[in-house]
Amino acid sequence: MPAIPLGVLDLVPISSGSTAGEALRNTIDLARQAERFGYARYWFAEHHLNPGVAGASPAVVLALTASATSTIRIGSGAVQLGHRTALSTVEEFGLIDALHPGRLDLGLGRSGGRPSGPPPGSADTATGVVAGRAPNGLAIPPRFSFEHLVDSPRFRAQHQLLHLPGARSQEYGEQVDDILALLRGEYRSADGVEVHAVPGEGAEVEVWILGSSGGTSAEVAGRNGLRFAANYHVSPATVLEAAEGYRAAFKPSERLDRPYVSVSADVVVAEDDETARELATGYGLWVRSIRSGEGAIPFPTPDEALDHDWTEADLTLVADRVDTQFVGSPARVADHLEQLQEATGADELLITTITHDHADRVRSYRLLAEEWYRRHPR
Repeated sequence: MPAIPLGVLDLVPISSGSTAGEALRNTIDLARQAERFGYARYWFAEHHLNPGVAGASPAVVLALTASATSTIRIGSGAVQLGHRTALSTVEEFGLIDALHPGRLDLGLGRSGGRPSGPPPGSADTATGVVAGRAPNGLAIPPRFSFEHLVDSPRFRAQHQLLHLPGARSQEYGEQVDDILALLRGEYRSADGVEVHAVPGEGAEVEVWILGSSGGTSAEVAGRNGLRFAANYHVSPATVLEAAEGYRAAFKPSERLDRPYVSVSADVVVAEDDETARELATGYGLWVRSIRSGEGAIPFPTPDEALDHDWTEADLTLVADRVDTQFVGSPARVADHLEQLQEATGADELLITTITHDHADRVRSYRLLAEEWYRRHPR
């Protein structure tokens, strides 16, 4: 069995009682440590109007991290294309690539639209898997509906602030096509004008598409012959559909001759199961803040999380995420990750870990890497 690399997905979380500046310093430290631990990639998510997340601009944080590291690949997981242009995206990453050539992953994601796919609780049309378990036992929870988030006042405020008045977002597949053309130096305007993005054209970036279902994102990644990242940590119910939808749509390209999939997972590792469970105590409350539409709160301490008066509605709101977070000793979590890899056929795994204390977070990544690469030598 070929080695399965591990990568890091960092939201740049702000812990309760901390600041955005501290969160960014912790991120740069973690990136340095992850490079030393043997992680293959270090990606940054893009989130806006979240009091507990400082990662509003992947390109800016990437520029800072690139200067603090030397070998680990760094990238976006993902740039939200719904409120930017193809040119601005290529130029931003081209600037970073000019100083750090050959290390960048340009992960592209959709944003600003309504989720697609079957309604909550339905069967996975691509795989035949019904909520419960995949054939190898991987937990596949019922589908979660994001409709209430799209219609929330906070989402509308975000949409208003991120878009110029009267601006119309470009269709996603068309936008990806323009990004690829600009990178290749082959872009032509509707009037036939030859345009060259400098910096950006010829940049040594690896382009990825991120998606949570077997819909548009998987199709765009497949038909362009790009790498695809499926989100078990965001939408565990649809990870199999996403991976299979991408593979079904895949066409070989100059960039890639076969499908290539990374799958994300939420993980907390400690020396023993009990300690890991304590470190993960704040996760449910943090997910609740996101899914209730208020935006991610600063990540709570275990005591702060335990003080929350949980309702049945709260528990239902976060159940799929809490039930599919991998928490425990290095051996236990590695077992879960192997199960995830087997079920999805992932070529890589992307790990996201949030704890209140930075040292615990670093330790979690270290313990996991030691166990994983003991089992899967590079």
